[in-house]
Amino acid sequence: SYPKPTSLLRRLIQYAIYQEKGQIVLDFFAGSSTTAHAVMQLNVEDGGNRQFIMVQLPEACDPKSEAFKAGYKTIAEIGKERIRRAGQKIKADNTDKEYINQLDIGFRTLKIDTSNMSDVYYTPDALDKAKFDLFVDNIKPDRTPEDLLFQVMLDWGVDLALPITKQSIQGKDVFFVDGNVLAACFDASGSIDEAFVKELAKQQPLRVVFRDAGYKNSAVKINVEQIFKLLSPATEVKCI
Repeated sequence: SYPKPTSLLRRLIQYAIYQEKGQIVLDFFAGSSTTAHAVMQLNVEDGGNRQFIMVQLPEACDPKSEAFKAGYKTIAEIGKERIRRAGQKIKADNTDKEYINQLDIGFRTLKIDTSNMSDVYYTPDALDKAKFDLFVDNIKPDRTPEDLLFQVMLDWGVDLALPITKQSIQGKDVFFVDGNVLAACFDASGSIDEAFVKELAKQQPLRVVFRDAGYKNSAVKINVEQIFKLLSPATEVKCI
């Protein structure tokens, strides 16, 4: 009936992982994310690189609570703010520690959602030619390139905690996950041509993904795999 002490969780983590400094700590009932706070505190004390996964339903805060009055509508929102403030405070309070410069206090928030792909339940004989334009794009209209990127990462089994950068190549945004682990271009303007594909292939990513609506024409789509086989044979090519 009261918040879990950070010191208690820190001690439990020490006992559970026997001083291992690179383990992942999972809390399925994160609450205000005290466990995340404890992991960061332990890392700054012994130079560890432990990671945390906090799972919390968007349970509504009591309208009478101080948290609700302060603008936090759900317990999950409280947890995210706790991690931000705890990380900043730990850094500020431990500037003299040997490991302070390598302490990672960043985190990434992911939410469970439906697929990014449009739901199509029509049989061929039920299709109306007048509605064909509705099926040109198979991606739900409210989805962002970041949404598509994380779905692809999940499909390919790529670690969701890896660093992500975004570069502009010939005027198109390209995401690079952990350098060359994955390259993704979700441009949907129909302007991806062979010159762009060749430029991207020079980066020699292990995996590359395009959006079907991004290709200039069918010829480019057909030639993509051949271009990568020539310039970057180890690359696995995918289209959504």
